[in-house]
Amino acid sequence: MSADDAEPPRPTAIDLAEEYRSSGVAEVLEELDRDMIGLAPVKKRIRETAALLLVERARKAMGLSHDTPTLHMSFTGNPGTGKTTVALMMAGLLKRLGYVRKGHLVSVTRDDLVGQYIGHTAPKTKEVLKKAMGGVLFIDEAYYLYKPDNERDYGQEAIEILLQVMENNRDDLVVIMAGYADRMDKFFAANPGFRSRIAHHIEFPDYTSEEMLRIARHMLDAQSYLFTPAAEKAMAEYIDLRRQQPHFANARSIRNALDRARLRQANRLFSEAKGPLDATALSTIDESDIRASRVFKGGLDSERSAAQ
Repeated sequence: MSADDAEPPRPTAIDLAEEYRSSGVAEVLEELDRDMIGLAPVKKRIRETAALLLVERARKAMGLSHDTPTLHMSFTGNPGTGKTTVALMMAGLLKRLGYVRKGHLVSVTRDDLVGQYIGHTAPKTKEVLKKAMGGVLFIDEAYYLYKPDNERDYGQEAIEILLQVMENNRDDLVVIMAGYADRMDKFFAANPGFRSRIAHHIEFPDYTSEEMLRIARHMLDAQSYLFTPAAEKAMAEYIDLRRQQPHFANARSIRNALDRARLRQANRLFSEAKGPLDATALSTIDESDIRASRVFKGGLDSERSAAQ
């Protein structure tokens, strides 16, 4: 071997703080803090995972014994708590640290994996896995893969393929399974192969009323809208009432409520405007736009029951 072909010397020490900055991990975690309100335990676990991966990368660079850590995850929590968004950020984090090649997210449900007749499931599942390789596969409401009461169900075939790929390709694919906590517990109990392959179980808490009001402000600001003080107070009351009703989906329900408020605002402007409207008028959500909701009359807002 010539001198030109010799491997470069391995470092004898690594500055983890510098690795944290130069890898771009800091940017992802700052985005998580900036764009995701609340979720303190989730953010803590993501930071812990990032620290683990930085240390493992440093150990590899120094020639120390290391194994590719198992990064498959379970995200549990109610609808609208940010699971898909955090999965997307996790994909970017893993890409920056070199644990996946592409850093993309492929989000699927049972219908994307399980066929309706013999011989249909394996091609569907393998095609999804092919698209997800080099990134993160997010399986929403994963427990619907398992239907033991239906003898003609082909979900078990998809499960077996997933288990094999999760074990054999764990250095090129991260699988995140998501759903309600109690249903995921039953799913793992019935399919212990998944539990043994998933090292990171992260629970997403419901947002508090104050956090949901902050989310509402954040959503409006992103669309160049704003509340009047009276409208913001009405929104706070709406949140307290709405979260006591069925099918409440945390941030998703807040987004739906704001979409309806914008619809009412637009109709109000058309019916009341006597002349040209300035940017402030076009961008302001008034108290009446919120209080027109049926929630204030004891009714239920017309939103569909949200999925995970």
